Amino acid sequence: MLRVGLTGGIGSGKSTVAGRLAEHGAVVIDADKIAREVVEPGTPGLEQLVEAFGPDILDPHGALDRARLAQRVFADDEARKRLNGVVHPLIGKRSGELMATAADDAIIVHDVPLLVENDLGAVYHLVLVVDAPVETRVHRVVRDRGMSEEDARARIRAQADETARRAAADVWLDNGGSVDQVLAEVDALWADRLVRYESNVRLGHRNRYGGPRLAAPNPDWPVRAARIAARVRAAIDRPDARVDHTGSTAIPGMPAKDVVDMQLTVGSMADADALAGELAAAGFPRLDLVDHDEPKDYEPDVEKWRKRLHVSADPGQFVNLHVRTDGSPGWRLALLMRDWLRADADAHAEYRALKKELAHRYAAEDDTDKYADAKEPWFDQAGIRAEEWAKATGWTP
Repeated sequence: MLRVGLTGGIGSGKSTVAGRLAEHGAVVIDADKIAREVVEPGTPGLEQLVEAFGPDILDPHGALDRARLAQRVFADDEARKRLNGVVHPLIGKRSGELMATAADDAIIVHDVPLLVENDLGAVYHLVLVVDAPVETRVHRVVRDRGMSEEDARARIRAQADETARRAAADVWLDNGGSVDQVLAEVDALWADRLVRYESNVRLGHRNRYGGPRLAAPNPDWPVRAARIAARVRAAIDRPDARVDHTGSTAIPGMPAKDVVDMQLTVGSMADADALAGELAAAGFPRLDLVDHDEPKDYEPDVEKWRKRLHVSADPGQFVNLHVRTDGSPGWRLALLMRDWLRADADAHAEYRALKKELAHRYAAEDDTDKYADAKEPWFDQAGIRAEEWAKATGWTP
């Protein structure tokens, strides 16, 4: 089962995207629709709202007067918190019930207008954000909802801005053009990513990068890493877990394979093994072929270099999640090398040149293992230099 969060600001046209995904076979759960259902006349939800806001929020027929309630809470943070405190648990419960009835191979699309505002992205395998230029959105809201232009702009200003939405988005769908354009994007997304991702999660298969192909430094790598860290913490139900962005994509200006390396800190390998199921279900199956880092001369005992490696099941995103014990040599080295290469310009340039030379050397063979093995001699001596830097600067993990 794949859980997809779908969101977008008012007037973005995410209902168009949701409808197309449903046509392909997705199970669409509409949070707005559920929000209306849980406060219909005779429901405990409506009773709780009347208790919280008074009977004047009802229309003459005893149903919720949504416009009147909206006026009460729109500019009142405390009132909005009271409203959310009543409605959100009811929506969550009903959404959970609907998800529980879905087939094991379902692709569930949860249409949540305030996904970004409520920081809910971590509970999904993937977040889709639908967007359009502000003027287009204003025009749609005025045309389709009968809202005044002033009210439409106020609603847009009250929602998450583009920067926040982009930070939350694994997939960005621009719905500012023709309907056919965005529908074509959704069709490709379904066939090339969502269907394959669901299958990989269900079967425990991984995504394969293949070959030492270096990409130019990408400012999106740290943003992706933040989303991955949040998903890992949500998957293992440990909001305080230490999850670090490591490797070349964590070093500004460093070319790298388009693979985000992350490190999850655990207390023991037994703890790491206990988390394998939760991580796999979240889209990070374990790669059993790898169970240790390469020992270094200063610590040749392979047992101290044990780790678990989880990789991404998402065909559109490559991730290596290294699970290492707190204080182990591999754990320390991953953090030290990252910080040293961030701080030492000469070491940065040296490693950058080495990566490019080796990537070119092994490109024809498409052999990532040879590329990685060829870097080991440099890492052996660089680790000593990094430790000297740590001692001189007082660095700690």
